[in-house]
Amino acid sequence: MRSPAPRALLATASVAVALAAADTYVVVLALTDMMAGVGLGIDNLQRATPIISGFLLGYIAVLPLIGRLADLVARQRVLLACLAIFVVGSAVTALAVELPVLVAGRVIQGVGGGGLVPATLAIVAQLWDRDRRGTPLGVVGAVQELGSVLGPVLGAAVLAVADWRAIFWLNAVLGVLLTAAVVAVGGGVPSRPRALPVVVSLVAAVVGWLALAAPAALATDVTLGVPFVPFEESTSRLATPVGVVALALVVAAAALWVRGSWAVLRRADLLGALLLGGALGCVVLTFAASDPEKEVVGPLGFALLPVAAVLAGLYLLQHRRAEHPLVPRGVVVGRTRWSLLVSLCVGVALVAVIVDVPLLARLVHTESETVAAFVLVRFLVAVPVGALVGGWSLRRLGDGLVSGVGLALAAVGLVLMSTWGRGSLEEWTSTAVLALVGLGIGLALAPVNNAALADSPQDAHGTASALVVVARMIGMVVGLALLTAIGLHQYYAVVAALPDQTDTQALLDAAVVQVEYVFRGAAVAAAVGAVASVALGLTRRP
Repeated sequence: MRSPAPRALLATASVAVALAAADTYVVVLALTDMMAGVGLGIDNLQRATPIISGFLLGYIAVLPLIGRLADLVARQRVLLACLAIFVVGSAVTALAVELPVLVAGRVIQGVGGGGLVPATLAIVAQLWDRDRRGTPLGVVGAVQELGSVLGPVLGAAVLAVADWRAIFWLNAVLGVLLTAAVVAVGGGVPSRPRALPVVVSLVAAVVGWLALAAPAALATDVTLGVPFVPFEESTSRLATPVGVVALALVVAAAALWVRGSWAVLRRADLLGALLLGGALGCVVLTFAASDPEKEVVGPLGFALLPVAAVLAGLYLLQHRRAEHPLVPRGVVVGRTRWSLLVSLCVGVALVAVIVDVPLLARLVHTESETVAAFVLVRFLVAVPVGALVGGWSLRRLGDGLVSGVGLALAAVGLVLMSTWGRGSLEEWTSTAVLALVGLGIGLALAPVNNAALADSPQDAHGTASALVVVARMIGMVVGLALLTAIGLHQYYAVVAALPDQTDTQALLDAAVVQVEYVFRGAAVAAAVGAVASVALGLTRRP
C-alpha cells in the first residue's frame, strides 16, 4: 500500500524514531529518581542495571522478527503496532512502583522503539526508488541521532517541572498522537483488526491501570478496596485480585493477537525468531549488565555466552531446514554482509565517544555533569548533520566512498582525541575534532542502509534493515565492554607502576590513560569500517 503523502509519512515515522532514540538516553538523567520510585537507594545501583539493559534487550532481541514481519504485512501496519507497543511500555513504566514492573515496562518500550527503525527504513525502500532513497535514508539516520541529542534535554526539562513519571506519560501521549498522524498521512489503517482482540486489549488496559495505579479512592475504601488487598504477606500490586485479573486479561489479549496473526508468524519463522532473539538477548545481558570497573562480562556472562552459542547453532540448523527462514536465503550476501560489518564498526566508534567524552571532561575539564554533557553535544550535533550530508551525497557518489571517507575522518579524529589531556578541551580545536568525528560517523549511516537495501530482495527489505540496526547495536554493547576492559587494563598497569599510589593527580592522569586507550580502540574500529566500506562500492550504481 503506497501512501498518498510519502514525505509526510516519512516525517511522521522519523519523529517516532527520534522519540524512541530520545527515550534511550533520557533514562540516564532520571535513573536515580526512577530507582527511588521503586524503592531502591543509590547504594543499590547494580540492582538498577536491568532498567537500562531491559530496554536494550527488548530493542535488539525482537528486531529480526519485526523486520521480517515488515516484509510479510503492510509496513504501515507494523509501524502502528510498534507505536502501540511503545505506548503500552511507556504507560507501564510510568505506573511502576516496583522494580520488576519497571523493568517489564522498559523491555516493552524497547520492543516497540526498536521495531520503529526497520519498519521506517522498509517504508523508505517501498516509497522511493533505488536511485532516490539516499536522502530519505539520511533523514532517518539524522533524526535518530537527533533524538540522542534531545533526549537528555527533554529529560532535564521535564524533571525541572515534574517527576520522572511525567517523562514516560509524555512518551505515551506523543506515541498516541504519532499513531493518529501515521493513520492520517498513510492513507488509513491498512487492515481492520478483529473486534475481540481489540476489546479484550482495552479491558486489559483499564484493569491493568487500576492494578498498577491503585487509586486511593478505591484502594482505601472498605468495600471497593478488597480487590486491591495483596495476598498473604506480599506487597506487590500485581499480587492482588485485581492484579491477577489484569495479568490474565493481558495473557488472553496476547493469545488472541497471536492466534489472529498465527499464519503470518509461521511464515516469519517464529521458532527461528525465538532462537535468534534468545541468542542476541544473552549477548546483550552478558555485556550490558557488566560493571566495567570490575568485569568484561556480567555476573551471569559465563553461563549466558554458552547458551547464546547453543541458541545460535540451533538457529543455523533451523535456517537450513525451514522452508521460509527468519532471515530469507539470499539476504546476507554481497554488499549486505559488508554493510553489517561497517555498521558494527560504526556502533563501536559511536559508543566510545558517547561514553568516554563526558568521562574525559569530568577528569580534565569540569566537575559538573551538565558541563561535561555539553562537551558531548559538540559531537552529537554533528552526527545528524553528517547523516543528512551522507544521504544527499549518494545522489552522485558510491556508498563505499561516502562511508569510507566518513569513517576515515572519524578514525583520524579519534586518534587525535587519544592524545588529549589536561587543558585539551579548553582549546577550540577540541570542538573541531569532536565535530569532525561526529560528521564522519554520520556520513556512514545512510550508505550502509542503502547498500543493504539495494542488494537484498525487494520482499526482504525489512529484514535487511533490521540486521543492519542489530549489527550497530551489538557493536555498541559489546564494543563498550571490550574497549573499557582494555582501557582499565592500562589504567591498572599505570597505577601499579606509580611510586606513590595516593597521589591524586597521578591517579587522575592514569584515568586519562584509560580514556585514551578507549579512543585508540575506537579509532581502530573506525579504520576497519573505512576499509570494509570499499566493498560497498566507490562509484554510484545505476
